[in-house]
Amino acid sequence: MKHIQGSLTFVAALAFWGLFSGQVLRAQQPMINPSEKLDALLFYLENYYVESVETDPLIEAALNGVLKELDPHSYYLSLKELQASEEALSGNFEGIGIQFNILNDTIMVVSPISGGPSEKLGIRSGDKIVTINDTVVAGTGITNNDVFKWLRGKKGSIVRVGIKRPGQKDLIDFHITRDEIPVFSLDASYMAAPGIGYIKLNRFGEKTPKEFEDAWISLTEQGAQNLILDLQGNSGGYLGAAVSLADEFLTSGQLVVYTEGIHSARRDYKASVRGNLDHGKLVVLIDEGSASASEIVAGAVQDWDRGVVVGRRSFGKGLVQNTFPLPDGSALRLTTARYYTPSGRFIQSPYDKGTDAYYEDLAHRFEEGELTDSAMIHFPDSLTFKTNAGRKVYGGGGILPDVFVPLDTSFFSPFLNRVNGTGLSYQTTMEYIDKNRTKLKNSYPNLTDFKEGFDAEELLQSVLKAAKEKEINIPVEDLAKSKAWLKTVLKAMTAQALFDRNAYFEIMQGQNESLQKAIDLLQGAWPTNIKS
Repeated sequence: MKHIQGSLTFVAALAFWGLFSGQVLRAQQPMINPSEKLDALLFYLENYYVESVETDPLIEAALNGVLKELDPHSYYLSLKELQASEEALSGNFEGIGIQFNILNDTIMVVSPISGGPSEKLGIRSGDKIVTINDTVVAGTGITNNDVFKWLRGKKGSIVRVGIKRPGQKDLIDFHITRDEIPVFSLDASYMAAPGIGYIKLNRFGEKTPKEFEDAWISLTEQGAQNLILDLQGNSGGYLGAAVSLADEFLTSGQLVVYTEGIHSARRDYKASVRGNLDHGKLVVLIDEGSASASEIVAGAVQDWDRGVVVGRRSFGKGLVQNTFPLPDGSALRLTTARYYTPSGRFIQSPYDKGTDAYYEDLAHRFEEGELTDSAMIHFPDSLTFKTNAGRKVYGGGGILPDVFVPLDTSFFSPFLNRVNGTGLSYQTTMEYIDKNRTKLKNSYPNLTDFKEGFDAEELLQSVLKAAKEKEINIPVEDLAKSKAWLKTVLKAMTAQALFDRNAYFEIMQGQNESLQKAIDLLQGAWPTNIKS
C-alpha cells in the first residue's frame, strides 16, 4: 500500500513539471456509495498500473487496515488463520504452543498453551518474539500466516527464537522443540489442602464445562467442600463456556453477564437451577494474563459476593466478537457488542491511543510497578460500582482483585533465563528420568512419597554441569537467587513425568503465592460479606 501511495505522489510531481500524459479518465456518473472507490481502485490497478499487480494481498491489507482503526479485537482472518483459531479451542496441532498477537509489527505472546513446549521452557505472557532462527522478524511486515509458517511444524523439529521480555535488557534465547499441542482447557485438579479442591483452567473451549464438572465431582469424592478456581493466565475463549462455568457458582435467576451494542439489543445471561457449587467457599485466582471469559466469571463471582477474587488486575477485555464469513472461506472477527458484569461494569481497558498502545499496556504495568505494588493502581471515582453486598468495585480496565498478591521477581536472573531458554533444564530432566525411571518408581511408588522424599539437588548439579559444557555463565549471585526456584521446577517436571500433570502443579504449589494466599483465606477468617 505504501508503494501505491508513493506512486501517486510521483504522478502528482510529474504533473507539476509538465511530464504527465494529460489523459484523464472520467467516471460516467458520480459515485453514490463510498465503497465503490475500492472497486474503482482495483479496476485502475489491474488495467492501468505500470506493472502487474497481485491484488489479493492489497485487499487483505486494506481489510486489516480498516479493522485496526475500529478496536483491538476486530480483525481479518484468512482461511488458514480461521482454521488455526478454531483448532486452538477444539482440536490438536503441532507447533511451539503459544497464543499470540501481532503488536506493532512484532509477535507478542498472549499466553503459552498449557502443556506445550513453550510453557515448559518458561515463555510467558507479554514476551515478544524478535528473532526466529537468528533472523530478525520484528518490524518486517509479518502476518499471522508468516507466524504459522515459522512456528508450526513437524513434531520433533527445533526452532530458535529470541525473546524480548519486559524488565530484561537483553534478548533471551529459546530453543523450542515442536510437539503436538493438545487442546485441553483443564490443566490440573487436585486437593490443595484438606477440604479444599483446586482446579486450574487455561482457556474456555467447547469442552470446558464438562471437564470442570467431571473434575469437581472427583474432588468432592475426595472430600472437597471449598474450591480454588485458578484462572491465572487464562486469556478467554467462548462466551457460552464462561456463562456455563459461572452458572455453577450462582443461584437460579442471578445475572451472569449482559451484552449490548448499537446493532445488538441487550441480552441477559442468567444462572439456571443446575449449579453444583452455589454453596461452599470459593476463591478465584486472576492475574494480568486473565482476560475475556475469565473476567466474565471473576466479575460475576465478585459482583454477587459469591467468592473472593485474589491476585492482580486482569487484562481488561470487555468486547464480544462474532465471526462473519467471506466468500472465499476467510472471515471477519468483528466486535458486535460490549459485555457488562452484573453490577453494570464495563471492564474494557481503554484503546483510544491505538491498538499498539493497548497491547503495550502489560509492559507498562510492569515498568510502572503495578504488578508489585497495588498502590500504583488508580481508578477514577466515576468508574466506581457496588456489589450486591455494597462492596466497592471498579470498571474501566480489568477486574481488580479483592486481595492483591504482588508478582514475585525475587528468583529472576539472566542465568535462569538462559538455562530455561535453551531447554537445558527440561532436556536434562528427561535424560535423568530415562536413566533412573525404574529406580525412581521403586523409591517413590506414589506422589506423597515423592513429595516428601525426593531432593532435586543431584538433578540440579546435572543441569549446572550441562550449562558449563555449553559455556553458559553461572554467576554466584544468579545461582543464589534462582537455585531454590530451579530445584522446585526440576522436581515438578520429574513428578509430571513419573505420575501425571496434576503432580507438576502440586509440586509447584509452594511457588504460587496467590494459591497460598487463597488457602490461608479458606482456612482462616472468611469475610462476613462473602457467601460461604
